[in-house]
Amino acid sequence: MRERLRQFGQAFKQLRQIDDRFVGYLLLGALIGLLLGVGLGLLMPFDPVIGMPLFGTLFALLGALIVFNRRVQKAQYAAIEGQPGAAAAVLQSMRGQWFVTPATAVNQKQDMVHRVVGRPGVVLVGEGKGQRVKGLLAKEKKRLARAVGEVPITTIMVGDEQGQVPLKKMQVTISKLPRELKKPEVPKLERKLKPLDKGPPVPKGIDPMAAANRKRPKPR
Repeated sequence: MRERLRQFGQAFKQLRQIDDRFVGYLLLGALIGLLLGVGLGLLMPFDPVIGMPLFGTLFALLGALIVFNRRVQKAQYAAIEGQPGAAAAVLQSMRGQWFVTPATAVNQKQDMVHRVVGRPGVVLVGEGKGQRVKGLLAKEKKRLARAVGEVPITTIMVGDEQGQVPLKKMQVTISKLPRELKKPEVPKLERKLKPLDKGPPVPKGIDPMAAANRKRPKPR
Protein backbone atom coordinates (compact mmCIF):
# COMPACT_ATOMS: atom_id res chain seq x y z
CA MET A 1 0.00 0.00 0.00
CA ARG A 2 2.80 2.39 0.88
CA GLU A 3 4.56 1.63 -2.38
CA ARG A 4 1.44 2.40 -4.41
CA LEU A 5 0.91 5.66 -2.52
CA ARG A 6 4.54 6.60 -3.17
CA GLN A 7 4.12 5.89 -6.89
CA PHE A 8 0.92 7.91 -6.94
CA GLY A 9 2.71 10.83 -5.30
CA GLN A 10 5.57 10.71 -7.78
CA ALA A 11 3.16 10.59 -10.72
CA PHE A 12 1.25 13.55 -9.27
CA LYS A 13 4.41 15.66 -8.96
CA GLN A 14 5.64 14.79 -12.44
CA LEU A 15 2.26 15.45 -14.04
CA ARG A 16 1.93 18.81 -12.29
CA GLN A 17 5.28 19.86 -13.73
CA ILE A 18 4.42 19.06 -17.35
CA ASP A 19 0.66 19.75 -17.36
CA ASP A 20 -0.31 23.31 -16.37
CA ARG A 21 -4.02 22.48 -16.32
CA PHE A 22 -3.74 19.29 -14.32
CA VAL A 23 -4.61 20.67 -10.86
CA GLY A 24 -7.54 22.68 -12.22
CA TYR A 25 -9.03 19.67 -13.99
CA LEU A 26 -8.42 17.52 -10.92
CA LEU A 27 -10.35 19.93 -8.69
CA LEU A 28 -13.12 20.22 -11.26
CA GLY A 29 -13.47 16.43 -11.42
CA ALA A 30 -13.61 16.24 -7.62
CA LEU A 31 -16.23 19.03 -7.46
CA ILE A 32 -18.48 17.36 -10.04
CA GLY A 33 -18.14 14.05 -8.20
CA LEU A 34 -18.94 15.78 -4.90
CA LEU A 35 -22.12 17.36 -6.27
CA LEU A 36 -23.29 14.07 -7.79
CA GLY A 37 -22.55 12.20 -4.57
CA VAL A 38 -24.34 14.73 -2.38
CA GLY A 39 -27.37 14.63 -4.68
CA LEU A 40 -27.39 10.84 -4.62
CA GLY A 41 -27.05 10.79 -0.83
CA LEU A 42 -30.01 13.14 -0.56
CA LEU A 43 -32.18 10.79 -2.61
CA MET A 44 -31.21 7.61 -0.77
CA PRO A 45 -33.84 6.14 1.60
CA PHE A 46 -31.85 6.75 4.77
CA ASP A 47 -30.67 9.68 6.84
CA PRO A 48 -29.24 12.33 4.44
CA VAL A 49 -26.93 13.56 7.21
CA ILE A 50 -25.05 10.27 6.76
CA GLY A 51 -25.67 9.68 3.06
CA MET A 52 -24.70 13.13 1.73
CA PRO A 53 -21.16 13.33 3.18
CA LEU A 54 -20.54 9.61 2.58
CA PHE A 55 -21.52 9.57 -1.08
CA GLY A 56 -20.11 13.05 -1.60
CA THR A 57 -16.66 11.98 -0.41
CA LEU A 58 -16.68 8.74 -2.39
CA PHE A 59 -17.80 10.38 -5.64
CA ALA A 60 -15.36 13.27 -5.18
CA LEU A 61 -12.49 10.79 -4.92
CA LEU A 62 -13.81 8.87 -7.91
CA GLY A 63 -14.09 12.03 -10.01
CA ALA A 64 -10.55 13.09 -9.12
CA LEU A 65 -9.22 9.60 -9.88
CA ILE A 66 -10.89 9.53 -13.31
CA VAL A 67 -9.38 12.91 -14.20
CA PHE A 68 -5.99 11.83 -12.89
CA ASN A 69 -5.95 8.68 -15.03
CA ARG A 70 -7.05 10.59 -18.15
CA ARG A 71 -4.37 13.25 -17.74
CA VAL A 72 -1.69 10.62 -17.07
CA GLN A 73 -2.71 8.76 -20.22
CA LYS A 74 -2.64 11.97 -22.25
CA ALA A 75 0.84 12.80 -20.95
CA GLN A 76 2.06 9.30 -21.81
CA TYR A 77 0.77 9.59 -25.36
CA ALA A 78 2.40 12.99 -25.76
CA ALA A 79 5.71 11.61 -24.50
CA ILE A 80 5.91 8.72 -26.98
CA GLU A 81 4.10 10.19 -29.99
CA GLY A 82 6.34 10.36 -33.04
CA GLN A 83 8.88 7.85 -31.70
CA PRO A 84 9.47 4.54 -33.52
CA GLY A 85 7.38 1.81 -31.92
CA ALA A 86 4.95 4.19 -30.18
CA ALA A 87 1.94 2.44 -31.72
CA ALA A 88 3.19 -0.95 -30.53
CA ALA A 89 3.54 0.36 -26.97
CA VAL A 90 -0.07 1.57 -27.02
CA LEU A 91 -1.35 -1.66 -28.57
CA GLN A 92 0.37 -3.81 -25.97
CA SER A 93 -1.44 -1.94 -23.19
CA MET A 94 -4.87 -2.93 -24.54
CA ARG A 95 -7.04 -4.93 -22.17
CA GLY A 96 -8.87 -8.03 -23.24
CA GLN A 97 -8.24 -10.86 -25.66
CA TRP A 98 -5.71 -9.20 -27.95
CA PHE A 99 -2.50 -10.75 -29.23
CA VAL A 100 -0.03 -8.08 -30.32
CA THR A 101 3.09 -8.80 -32.37
CA PRO A 102 5.20 -5.66 -32.85
CA ALA A 103 7.10 -4.89 -36.03
CA THR A 104 6.10 -7.84 -38.20
CA ALA A 105 7.27 -5.73 -41.13
CA VAL A 106 9.89 -2.97 -41.04
CA ASN A 107 11.84 -1.06 -43.66
CA GLN A 108 15.14 0.81 -43.52
CA LYS A 109 13.32 4.11 -42.81
CA GLN A 110 11.88 2.59 -39.61
CA ASP A 111 8.34 2.54 -40.97
CA MET A 112 6.72 -0.51 -39.46
CA VAL A 113 3.61 -2.66 -39.27
CA HIS A 114 2.32 -4.24 -36.06
CA ARG A 115 -0.10 -7.15 -36.01
CA VAL A 116 -3.07 -7.43 -33.66
CA VAL A 117 -5.16 -10.59 -33.47
CA GLY A 118 -8.52 -10.42 -31.74
CA ARG A 119 -12.19 -11.10 -32.25
CA PRO A 120 -12.35 -8.63 -35.20
CA GLY A 121 -9.81 -10.88 -36.94
CA VAL A 122 -6.41 -9.53 -37.92
CA VAL A 123 -5.65 -5.82 -37.58
CA LEU A 124 -2.49 -4.44 -39.17
CA VAL A 125 -1.37 -1.11 -37.74
CA GLY A 126 1.16 0.89 -39.72
CA GLU A 127 3.21 3.81 -38.45
CA GLY A 128 5.56 6.00 -40.44
CA LYS A 129 5.38 8.10 -43.60
CA GLY A 130 2.16 7.82 -45.62
CA GLN A 131 3.03 6.25 -48.96
CA ARG A 132 5.80 4.06 -47.58
CA VAL A 133 3.51 2.67 -44.87
CA LYS A 134 0.71 2.06 -47.37
CA GLY A 135 3.03 -0.13 -49.42
CA LEU A 136 4.26 -1.92 -46.33
CA LEU A 137 0.69 -2.57 -45.14
CA ALA A 138 -0.39 -3.86 -48.56
CA LYS A 139 2.56 -6.23 -48.71
CA GLU A 140 1.96 -7.55 -45.21
CA LYS A 141 -1.77 -7.97 -45.83
CA LYS A 142 -1.06 -9.97 -48.97
CA ARG A 143 1.42 -12.17 -47.11
CA LEU A 144 -1.05 -12.95 -44.30
CA ALA A 145 -4.08 -13.41 -46.55
CA ARG A 146 -2.71 -16.76 -47.70
CA ALA A 147 -2.66 -18.04 -44.13
CA VAL A 148 -5.86 -16.60 -42.62
CA GLY A 149 -8.24 -17.55 -45.42
CA GLU A 150 -11.61 -15.85 -44.95
CA VAL A 151 -10.69 -14.13 -41.68
CA PRO A 152 -10.96 -10.35 -42.25
CA ILE A 153 -7.77 -8.28 -42.27
CA THR A 154 -8.20 -4.62 -41.32
CA THR A 155 -5.46 -2.06 -41.97
CA ILE A 156 -5.01 1.11 -39.91
CA MET A 157 -2.48 3.91 -40.33
CA VAL A 158 -1.46 5.87 -37.24
CA GLY A 159 -1.17 9.62 -37.64
CA ASP A 160 -2.99 12.94 -37.68
CA GLU A 161 -3.51 13.23 -41.43
CA GLN A 162 -6.74 12.54 -43.29
CA GLY A 163 -7.62 8.85 -43.31
CA GLN A 164 -5.29 8.12 -40.39
CA VAL A 165 -6.10 7.35 -36.75
CA PRO A 166 -4.49 9.47 -34.00
CA LEU A 167 -2.38 7.52 -31.53
CA LYS A 168 -4.66 8.41 -28.61
CA LYS A 169 -7.74 7.05 -30.44
CA MET A 170 -6.19 3.85 -31.72
CA GLN A 171 -7.31 1.57 -28.87
CA VAL A 172 -10.90 2.80 -29.10
CA THR A 173 -10.91 2.46 -32.89
CA ILE A 174 -9.73 -1.16 -32.77
CA SER A 175 -12.07 -2.05 -29.90
CA LYS A 176 -15.08 -0.85 -31.93
CA LEU A 177 -14.34 -3.08 -34.93
CA PRO A 178 -17.05 -5.69 -35.64
CA ARG A 179 -16.61 -9.05 -33.89
CA GLU A 180 -16.00 -11.70 -36.54
CA LEU A 181 -14.49 -14.53 -34.47
CA LYS A 182 -15.59 -16.46 -31.43
CA LYS A 183 -13.35 -16.28 -28.36
CA PRO A 184 -11.86 -19.81 -28.77
CA GLU A 185 -10.97 -19.01 -32.38
CA VAL A 186 -8.72 -16.08 -31.47
CA PRO A 187 -5.81 -17.99 -29.85
CA LYS A 188 -6.05 -20.61 -32.61
CA LEU A 189 -5.58 -17.90 -35.23
CA GLU A 190 -2.64 -16.44 -33.32
CA ARG A 191 -0.93 -19.84 -33.15
CA LYS A 192 -1.52 -20.27 -36.86
CA LEU A 193 0.22 -16.98 -37.63
CA LYS A 194 3.14 -17.36 -35.22
CA PRO A 195 5.25 -19.54 -37.57
CA LEU A 196 5.18 -16.69 -40.10
CA ASP A 197 7.18 -14.55 -37.68
CA LYS A 198 10.25 -16.77 -37.69
CA GLY A 199 13.33 -14.85 -38.69
CA PRO A 200 13.96 -11.30 -37.47
CA PRO A 201 11.71 -8.82 -39.32
CA VAL A 202 13.52 -5.82 -37.86
CA PRO A 203 16.61 -4.55 -39.71
CA LYS A 204 19.83 -4.79 -37.77
CA GLY A 205 20.29 -1.89 -35.40
CA ILE A 206 16.57 -1.08 -34.99
CA ASP A 207 14.70 -1.84 -31.78
CA PRO A 208 11.25 -0.29 -32.13
CA MET A 209 10.13 -1.14 -28.60
CA ALA A 210 13.16 0.37 -26.88
CA ALA A 211 13.90 3.34 -29.09
CA ALA A 212 13.09 5.79 -26.33
CA ASN A 213 15.07 3.92 -23.68
CA ARG A 214 18.06 2.77 -25.72
CA LYS A 215 21.25 2.87 -23.65
CA ARG A 216 24.05 4.88 -25.09
CA PRO A 217 27.57 3.39 -25.13
CA LYS A 218 29.84 4.69 -22.45
CA PRO A 219 32.61 7.01 -23.65
CA ARG A 220 36.03 5.43 -23.73
